[in-house]
Amino acid sequence: MRITDVKPFPIHSGRDIFIVKVETDEGVYGIGEGGISGRELAMQGTIEHFKPVLVGRDPFEIEDIWQTLFRGGFFPGGTVQSAALSAVDIALWDIKGKALGVPVYQLLGGKCRDRVDVYVGFAELGEDTDAAVKSALQKVKEGWRYIRTAPGCTGRGRFEPADVIEHAIRGWHAVRAAVGRGIRLCMDVHTRLSPIHAIQLCRGIEDDRPFFIEDPIRSEEPAALRTVREHTSVPLAIGEQYGSKWAFRQIIEGRLCDYARIDLCNVGGLSEARKIAGWCEVHYIDLVPHNPLGPVSTAACVHLDFAVNNFAVQELGGGVGMLPEVFPEQLHLIGNAFQLPTAPGLGVTFDEAEARKRPMQMWNPPRWTRDDGGFTNW
Repeated sequence: MRITDVKPFPIHSGRDIFIVKVETDEGVYGIGEGGISGRELAMQGTIEHFKPVLVGRDPFEIEDIWQTLFRGGFFPGGTVQSAALSAVDIALWDIKGKALGVPVYQLLGGKCRDRVDVYVGFAELGEDTDAAVKSALQKVKEGWRYIRTAPGCTGRGRFEPADVIEHAIRGWHAVRAAVGRGIRLCMDVHTRLSPIHAIQLCRGIEDDRPFFIEDPIRSEEPAALRTVREHTSVPLAIGEQYGSKWAFRQIIEGRLCDYARIDLCNVGGLSEARKIAGWCEVHYIDLVPHNPLGPVSTAACVHLDFAVNNFAVQELGGGVGMLPEVFPEQLHLIGNAFQLPTAPGLGVTFDEAEARKRPMQMWNPPRWTRDDGGFTNW
């Protein structure tokens, strides 16, 4: 079997997603997904550079292809390159599973659990505490055991840390009182706070048993995260912005997180993710894979989740039931969990003609500011 073509598909689906289809001379194809939302053209350009290297290769040589693409340009390619590589790598695992007639999780070592639990989001903790409580209670009523919120704006596109922290702490306690201790309650700060503000937030809620606080500060400087780690007992979930195992190194070896937010579509695909998972296991860190994308990302995450022992819970994201015309077969929830996949490969099919009917639309994340008009993270 040889690779004959590699096709990128930037697709619009409310927000854009980036799909790569790898074709072979035996008619078996695989699909993967790249994760740098809002930079689909950059990933597409990287795929065009990859294509001459890939055509003619044996798709079963996944590790060698990974090394060739990651290191073959000489200059480190950064997260955009890793995202494009992720899409190719996931597609190769899909091909291998299909060709051998087994689900991908079997290729990764077989199942370690009977189901994969997921978490869903509820309303942000802003000025309207009652709205957050109502939203959380609705999720509990629907049967969700793991739910996640975030600190809200203090005005349209305005994010002033002192006010945000006050509202978030008040809202957190109100939600916890409403849903009870049995619900796993999480918060995503989305890298929006400085270390001192993150510490204030964590200390304000740590007695109310957060399951984790995600990305309390930006990801560039591990020493700053150590400051947060040393001043709170709240479990920390870190890593969705990292594009390789090397980016995870200081976080894992420094025991600066309790949950690794590996993004399979940014970190280098299933090949890199399972290496990081094993490394995390040595340091008693569990996985909470990042998944805000489409059905291919969801499927890749679920197969990894089944195959590793140190898994905690899976982000549901938007990739269940998305674009059924483009992805006629995809993984679906049963209740509030994924059951063991049975189809060969990832278990997701792809209609190329339907995908071409939905070209990407230029998109950028929202722009948020502080009170004085200065830029801050979304």
